[in-house]
Amino acid sequence: MILMALPNDVKAEGEGKLVYVIPIEKEVERGLEAFLSRTTGEAAAENADHVIFEIDTPGGRVDAAGQIAELLQKMEIETTSYITNEALSAGSYIALNTDNIYMNPQATMGASGVITSDGNAADKKAQSAWIAAMKSAASSKGRDPLYAEAMANPDIDLKEYGAPEGDYLTLDPNSAVEVGYSEGIVRHRTELLSELGLQDAQIVETETTFAEEVARFLTNPVVVPILLSVASIGLIVELYSPGFGIPGSLGLVSLVLFFYGHIVAGLAGYEAIILLVLGIIMIIAEIFVPGGILGVLGIGAVAGSLFMSSADTGHMAMSIGIALLASIIVSIILFKTMGLEKGFFKNIILKDATTSEQGYVSSQNRLELIGLKGTAVTPLRPSGTALFNEERLDVVSEGGFISKDTPIKVVKTEGSRIVVREINNTENTQEE
Repeated sequence: MILMALPNDVKAEGEGKLVYVIPIEKEVERGLEAFLSRTTGEAAAENADHVIFEIDTPGGRVDAAGQIAELLQKMEIETTSYITNEALSAGSYIALNTDNIYMNPQATMGASGVITSDGNAADKKAQSAWIAAMKSAASSKGRDPLYAEAMANPDIDLKEYGAPEGDYLTLDPNSAVEVGYSEGIVRHRTELLSELGLQDAQIVETETTFAEEVARFLTNPVVVPILLSVASIGLIVELYSPGFGIPGSLGLVSLVLFFYGHIVAGLAGYEAIILLVLGIIMIIAEIFVPGGILGVLGIGAVAGSLFMSSADTGHMAMSIGIALLASIIVSIILFKTMGLEKGFFKNIILKDATTSEQGYVSSQNRLELIGLKGTAVTPLRPSGTALFNEERLDVVSEGGFISKDTPIKVVKTEGSRIVVREINNTENTQEE
């Protein structure tokens, strides 16, 4: 028997190599983009030999997916997508931008039609751009763009893969291997590493930090309008409440959370915070400085800071609109139930009144003059001057003209207004 000695420098497959494993989970949004930017940057800084993205996502924002795809295309490290469950919509687009794709036996990939935030199909321009992006991603990695187009375009007829005209293409693992969209089917990461020849490599598992998890939640398209609505409603309620309490605190906390999440996600900078603070200062100053200019500028600054913190101006406009509508409804309810006599408004609304109960009298009501007779000193047209017991008074007739020196009598007094009537001969005779 002849034995052959192996060279000492022969190493196990993958030994000495560094592999980063990065999860892509939940919805695709700008918080995920910030996480991937950080982790892929760390991999590059550590001279990693391979990056594996473990994907399980139902999709998400097109703009975030586009930024992530740009990030992946610029990477000089070999990349592999391992679809553990599903890579739908934006998730499939991300996978197509990696060098290799492997799928779990029960995984799916595709169904990438682009829709708006209200669940309706996007306009033709947006759909055309998205279809082009899907095809470009497939072509960039040597894959047939037809199937990427069918994932985003229901007009492509691929009934042999369960996607007749009118349906978006979704590939199962076997179909993905058949059309060249997957390099293989593996049941777990160990099997994947073996397929890649990296079973003995050093593995670095990355995880989202607590701040990144919070940011991903706070930048979710559903959460943003809720935060802005709570902020506006809380501050509105505080205006009707004495002191500063729970509603105002909730409003400020919601506003802080909004900007915190967007700063961590890399969407907002400190210039947005500065603009927000300036806007609030101008709104407060408007209370003490009349004119309205500071108030308008302050509201504009606050709105500007919100738009500066958003990557999607359309969605931000919708979120601000929802918050504004909610605050208007709450304001109307509070005004009808509480009025303006409590809280902040009581300090800027004049409440003093000169009532008779407090001893204030606007003019003396001379009731003792009623029935008193006198003479018109001037013609009454219908106002003029009359003489009563040697006292000259300004009077007004009941409506008709009364000549000078005509006998009259007082029939009514209303404060400083003295109403007189001409005394006719019949009335003089009856009184005599």
